[in-house]
Amino acid sequence: MQPLSTTARAANGTHEVVTWAAAADRVGDGVADRGYRLVVHTSVGGDNLRVRVSNALGDRPVTFDSVYAGLQSSGAGLVHAGNRRLTFGGARSVTVAAGATAYSDPLPGRIAAESNLVVSLHSPDAAGPATGHGMAMQTSYVSEGDHTAEESATNWAGTTGSWFYLDAVTVRALGDSITDGWQSSTDLNRRWPDYLARRLRTSTVTTVRGVANEGISGNKVLADGAGRSALNRLDQDVLSHPGVRTVFLFEGVNDIKAHTGVTAQDMITGYRRIIERAHAAGTCVVGATIGPFKGWSEWDPAAETVRQEVNAFVRDSGAFDAVTDFDKALRSPYDPERILPFFDNGDHLHPNDKGMQAMADAVNPKDLECDSGP
Repeated sequence: MQPLSTTARAANGTHEVVTWAAAADRVGDGVADRGYRLVVHTSVGGDNLRVRVSNALGDRPVTFDSVYAGLQSSGAGLVHAGNRRLTFGGARSVTVAAGATAYSDPLPGRIAAESNLVVSLHSPDAAGPATGHGMAMQTSYVSEGDHTAEESATNWAGTTGSWFYLDAVTVRALGDSITDGWQSSTDLNRRWPDYLARRLRTSTVTTVRGVANEGISGNKVLADGAGRSALNRLDQDVLSHPGVRTVFLFEGVNDIKAHTGVTAQDMITGYRRIIERAHAAGTCVVGATIGPFKGWSEWDPAAETVRQEVNAFVRDSGAFDAVTDFDKALRSPYDPERILPFFDNGDHLHPNDKGMQAMADAVNPKDLECDSGP
């Protein structure tokens, strides 16, 4: 549930920022001659859109022979005359090596903030482990054969709740520049980073605008499992994106509730390593406390003790450039080890839409302006 997300900050003038991103993970096996029509929601507007296709988890090269970008009309249907081919180094196709990614060439024209962008891609030879993001909380579409250039939904009858082979969208912005969202409302963009992006669009106290969500459901700081650990994916999923200035670290409950012997000191050491690497890359780090989860099947007093010790480190150590107290925002005043029922989706761990909004509201936009460097 816990996210590792990034925000991109504007410098003076025009520069490239991440308007959407999703952490790369394995999503089954690739299928040759299959098309994907992937719906993603932009956070910040701009021009010269580029997409990043990913084969980060693949064990062999994969070719994308047709990639288009347009805007959603409804379902798999696209806005008329807006579906445009993307190129890669001037070519209509690109072959991405195992473990690699590739950016498209910039697409002239402007896309607005809060748009449902649709990236349609086709691979003639996909096989082996497929790279993508399993829990998108967004309906996308599947076709057999290459129908990427079509605006109609006719040949896109299949649906999927995952994103395949796409892990980032960037735009060039002027003066502007958790979390996976489980139990938030599908297709309505009510993850807490979505709420935060909407707040930042109208904020007068920060120049931060773009929010790139790199959460993976079930992900851990220290150990691989539901995706690579935060430590192992930090460079690929976060620091490799252009324009990133602030890393927002909210992750740890899955390490704690797994009862694998992880101690508070283990977690603190992992946090410090992330902070050091982010600082070395020239970004600052905002840390978030771990929310309450009493009532979840894996909760016990020992896990609660670790959570409290880790949260004390986040609040009081001074290791982070700034702190957001999600624990305080979500907990019940009558039993602070539990989520406030109004924010609880029912499993006592994951916030509902109102809880997601409360988390976004707990972020001080000024904290995203922090500066750091190697």
